[in-house]
Amino acid sequence: MTYTQIAIAAVVIAIAFDLYLFNTQLLKGKVFWTSYAIILGFQLLTNWWLTSRNIVMYSPDAIIGFRIASAPLEDLLFGFALVLGVLINWIRQDASHKR
Repeated sequence: MTYTQIAIAAVVIAIAFDLYLFNTQLLKGKVFWTSYAIILGFQLLTNWWLTSRNIVMYSPDAIIGFRIASAPLEDLLFGFALVLGVLINWIRQDASHKR
């Protein structure tokens, strides 16, 4: 599997968890998108710094080649899935502590 395929799968799984499996519905709320916009800014800055200095490098065979702030698009997809997954788990943990 390529990094592209894994990143897309991670996004699909995270969305399915949010909207269907755990029904947290984060993607439907303004708070999530506001939070994600802040996180995205820092992710782009960090990705740019790491990839433009060749600290992190990607095999051209593993990515589609489209870059934003010097980092592959796949990093943004994977980062989105990670952020959404963590927030889903926070909500689930909070709910389980209130029982």
